[in-house]
Amino acid sequence: MSAIHPDPDTFRSEARAWLEQHGELRQTVSTDGPDPDTDPDWGTGSDNVAVFHNRTETEEASMLALAQDWQRKKFDAGYGMLSWPVELGGRGLPMSYVRIWNSEESRFVIPDAGELPPTSMGLIAPTVAAYGTAEQKQRWVKPIMRQDEYGCQLFSEPAAGSDLASVVTKAVKDGDEWVLNGQKVWTSGARFSQWGLAITRTDFDVPKHRGLTAFMVPLDAPGVEIRPIRQMSGGASFNEVFLSDVRLKDADHRLGGEGDGWRVALTCLGFERDHSGGGTPVGGSLKRVLATARHFKMTGDPVIRQMLADLYAHEKMAQFTNRRAAASLKAGQTPGPEGSLSKLMWTANMRRVSDVVSLILGARLVADSGEWGTYAWGEHLLGAPGYRIAGGSDEVQRNIV
Repeated sequence: MSAIHPDPDTFRSEARAWLEQHGELRQTVSTDGPDPDTDPDWGTGSDNVAVFHNRTETEEASMLALAQDWQRKKFDAGYGMLSWPVELGGRGLPMSYVRIWNSEESRFVIPDAGELPPTSMGLIAPTVAAYGTAEQKQRWVKPIMRQDEYGCQLFSEPAAGSDLASVVTKAVKDGDEWVLNGQKVWTSGARFSQWGLAITRTDFDVPKHRGLTAFMVPLDAPGVEIRPIRQMSGGASFNEVFLSDVRLKDADHRLGGEGDGWRVALTCLGFERDHSGGGTPVGGSLKRVLATARHFKMTGDPVIRQMLADLYAHEKMAQFTNRRAAASLKAGQTPGPEGSLSKLMWTANMRRVSDVVSLILGARLVADSGEWGTYAWGEHLLGAPGYRIAGGSDEVQRNIV
């Protein structure tokens, strides 16, 4: 092993020691004795398995502050950009080291990051790294990965969702600047972001996919207005973003070539699908499903066992697909159809989770008795179908594949 690639066992020991110093080890539930059929995490912490969270602005701000503090500690200790290239501030380690870190970190109580930090670090930063100039990479990648700044997606519009190439937000060249006008919608995290990656139309006289250009828009610029969208469930995690005569310097803010916006968008969407398929922490996990089945002594039911085995097998297939996609990204390739395949597998697994949990819990699912890990599953069942649309509908993903 070179100095850049430490011995995996040494790396694991160092990571564990750092986590023990700075983190809080997950507590197990004390019982009358060891029970191999009881998950050690059952009954501890939050039982929230919601797919779409409904937090107030104050709650989200508090959550982000805790997530920022944890990420900055990790980053400053050298664990924030393990697989990123050295020239961008990373350590250049193989993805196997990321898996080691994730395995160790999962043993500790970690602040809930919500949706914005994973989007910012998992989608926006890699897209900047793929298309940005040297100056842009230095300007944005490390601040985003350290969570000093956040970036969100300014993609969807009222008349352009899955058909993203139909966006009509206009960017007109004026000397060495661009003037942006238009409306974006369903933007997660806009109120807390400093930057928005916007896909705009710069040429109306060519086929729609060829007339797009991408920009990094400062969300505190004159002419930017952000309005939260109040959902019927009570939250307002989505936003409308209005751009009115927003002026951007071409050299500073254009990401990728003029007319290259569709390629930038596809790359970012590819990261999104890799990211969503790769286990973004929304909804109920396989581990939580197994814990629920064990707690209610349902693992001996032949139908439940078959459904659990089916879910486990499909989870493993999704993991291997994600690893293949990660390996191609590590090799410098832009995301391919693997991301769409992962996203399809992920949404299908969310449905499988809903199906098996419904059988395990029965009436507990619809009656709030206050029992930990039961009624909370209702938010997964109600939210899971939404991810067949969010991040690109299943139909669009199949077309890409």
